[in-house]
Amino acid sequence: MAQAKLTIDLDALRSNWRALDARSEGETAAVVKADGYGLGAPRVARALARAGARRFFVALAEEGAALREALGPGPEICVFSGHMPGDTDMINDLSLVPMINNIDQMLRHVEALPGAPFGIQLDTGMNRLGMEPAEWAALRDIALAQNPVLVMSHLACADDAAHPMNARQLQAFREMTDGIDVPRSLAATGGIHLGPDYHFDLTRPGVGLYGGLPFVDATPVVTLEVPVIQVRELEPGETVGYGNSFTASRPSRIATISAGYGDGILRGMGPRASLMAGETRCPVAGRISMDLIGVDVTDAPELPDRLELLGQHQSIDTLAGWADTIGYEILTSLGARLSRVYRGE
Repeated sequence: MAQAKLTIDLDALRSNWRALDARSEGETAAVVKADGYGLGAPRVARALARAGARRFFVALAEEGAALREALGPGPEICVFSGHMPGDTDMINDLSLVPMINNIDQMLRHVEALPGAPFGIQLDTGMNRLGMEPAEWAALRDIALAQNPVLVMSHLACADDAAHPMNARQLQAFREMTDGIDVPRSLAATGGIHLGPDYHFDLTRPGVGLYGGLPFVDATPVVTLEVPVIQVRELEPGETVGYGNSFTASRPSRIATISAGYGDGILRGMGPRASLMAGETRCPVAGRISMDLIGVDVTDAPELPDRLELLGQHQSIDTLAGWADTIGYEILTSLGARLSRVYRGE
């Protein structure tokens, strides 16, 4: 089979959730937006529900609808984008909880679905989603009278524990919410590691569940193995791939493997990337193309039939470093053409 195989370890996923739950002072939710960070939201969410998660966060109401179908009634599904035009029927029929971001959404929600649950998102300095302090001050008493189930904000720099923005946002969140009788949430994965002051009533881990930084103790969740289609012998001076970007400096063995940027393996990581043949690191030879990658397997003790790109040796953040990006993009880029295998269901 020429199809690359992505193995998703649901036991590892649950282990990461339990570890982050143990570090959290209050309840621990799970963020499963972007199709469970590219790993399949229905399978991921069901696994996390079995671990004990009872509240889930998605980006859009449409994601919430798919998640409700997977989870059934019971778990709470919160929607970061709030109550957008056209969302009313989904929110009502599927018991979704929009995180209200502004006065227009508040009016839309209470007029269309009076008494239906909702949360409130506040902007404490990230300038992305949520009510700014002045808008919240004007709306606060009215909003609280409608009995929101959660008030939340989002940290901009939690991956850097020493960043002064963290303390500024914590202070702003406290100034906006101290004294209210509503559960509060500020911390995602990075915020959990900032300590109990940031935890409040609910934490919302995302990337740490899937094996990403800043959760340095995370168990790897994904393994990506790519089959070798062909191996050829090169003499010194021969080249590989588009643009002749690799030139053999010694007698070399080059394996052509069956994956590329059409599968979400980012082209920009090519010059620094490597794959593993057992315990032997084998560098990419030439450019990553749409369907194929050349890999220098000269130093492998035997010719491999497949090579590992992600796994115990190389994390999503290792690949992210090669591509000058973040682990989130590595995960969510992994393409539908990859064969997906789930373990631990």
